[in-house]
Amino acid sequence: MERLRVEFHCHTIYSKDSLVTPRQLVDTARRIGIDRLIVTDHNRLGGAMEAKKLDPELIIPGEEILTTRGELLAAFVTEEIPAGLEPREVIRRLRAQEAFISVSHPLDRWRGWRREDLLEIIPFVDAIETFNARCMDPGFNDAAQDFARQHGLAGTVGSDAHTLRELGRATLTVERFSGARELGQVLCRGAVESTQLSSPWIHISSRYATTLKKIGLVNQP
Repeated sequence: MERLRVEFHCHTIYSKDSLVTPRQLVDTARRIGIDRLIVTDHNRLGGAMEAKKLDPELIIPGEEILTTRGELLAAFVTEEIPAGLEPREVIRRLRAQEAFISVSHPLDRWRGWRREDLLEIIPFVDAIETFNARCMDPGFNDAAQDFARQHGLAGTVGSDAHTLRELGRATLTVERFSGARELGQVLCRGAVESTQLSSPWIHISSRYATTLKKIGLVNQP
């Protein structure tokens, strides 16, 4: 059976902390052999939709949405969801779109969820991110993997790429799927293709991108 190499978490210039254009993202994904790329800009859908126009088969539109408790990571998003809503309201809106719902870096001490908040939403999500290549401490990913096992949750992995050199550091191979429902079905039979942590210094690139946009040297789409 044909299997697809999937990158679940990456960003473009539509995120405030990335300079990667949709064209650069698509070209790099093709070059390194990614079969499906879920583009998940921070609270924005425009970058994913622009990339999808360039390669409709490769790109799955997604969004990383900041809620009042932590971030949710969605795929097959058709309507942009703003930041700052309660988690259950974001989940409601995503379900109305028939999106696939995961949780970004759930137990990262600096950018994750409080465990009690995470426990409140896990009955309503499809998966949690059990490996994020941008976690500063590998123990955060270990904790996410343990949490997923304890609660019978499927796991996604992602590079969380904000630069081209990060893309593909964390991918899964899964059976061919079409739509959020099929992705949820095949995910439990997926195999980790790669999980490579990025250097902590990679976060400097995000600060650099944010600074360039703030002072007007790069326009934010």
